[in-house]
Amino acid sequence: MDFERTLNPNKAIKIAIATASAVILLIALSSTVVLISPGYVGVLIKRSGSGVSTQPLGVGFHLKWPILEEIEAYPVYMQTLVLTKDLKEGGPNNEEINVNSIEGQPISCDVSLSFELDPTKVPHLYSSFRTDIETITHGFVKQTIRQSFQEIVGKTEIVNFLGREKAQIVAQAQAELQKRLGEYGFIVKQFTVNEVRAPQSIVTAIEAKNTMAQEGLRAQNELQKKEFEAQQKVIEAQGEAKSILARAEAQAKSNRLLAESITPSLVEYKKIEKWDGKMPQVAGSNAATLIDLQGNK
Repeated sequence: MDFERTLNPNKAIKIAIATASAVILLIALSSTVVLISPGYVGVLIKRSGSGVSTQPLGVGFHLKWPILEEIEAYPVYMQTLVLTKDLKEGGPNNEEINVNSIEGQPISCDVSLSFELDPTKVPHLYSSFRTDIETITHGFVKQTIRQSFQEIVGKTEIVNFLGREKAQIVAQAQAELQKRLGEYGFIVKQFTVNEVRAPQSIVTAIEAKNTMAQEGLRAQNELQKKEFEAQQKVIEAQGEAKSILARAEAQAKSNRLLAESITPSLVEYKKIEKWDGKMPQVAGSNAATLIDLQGNK
């Protein structure tokens, strides 16, 4: 009985030690093994002084030395940064992009940038900023958008930016963003200007100009229509005149041929052709007179 009592405390101590060892092992494993999920790449950070490994870590489990090393996961799937005045679409603050035209007119724009990260350049991205992608996009990327857009819009008249050159300016801005952000591994998929807000006086002037241009175009079209109709009438009149002349010439030619065909012999023949064979008679108080057709002939 005493022997069993002496063993129980030892057994309890062993169980406690085993439990503690298991916990320590789990903690060690959790700090040693890192899982990189699909859509991400890992960056191995060596705190011992070697810096950041240039080779990104792919999907799966990766080992690291506790305390001495750290693995940071970065998303490489497509993301969209929305910078807008509307607090329901973007961040908690007004993040619209404000630029000025070549005349100095202020313009506010809601924009969005869709991008991916080049997995091979993610270590360089981390080495450059030493922070997460969310902080980078709302800091460096946002400022790059503002600078690039200002440089392009600043060379353009506001009426052209609000009108025919808007698409061209957006395309130039996207190319410039790719040039500046591509160095850090950003792949720009699409840059969009969703809404533009300009001074009301400018908008009113542009609308009035567009209205005048439309009215001028309408008047020009009406004038061209009338000119076309007038030309049609002239063509129709010319055609009718030619038709009348042709009929007159045909009639004249017919009359001329008919006149040339009439001879005295033909006239006498037509008379005889129509005679019914009866001698003409003249009634009166004197004796009847006989007309000699043969003698006339």
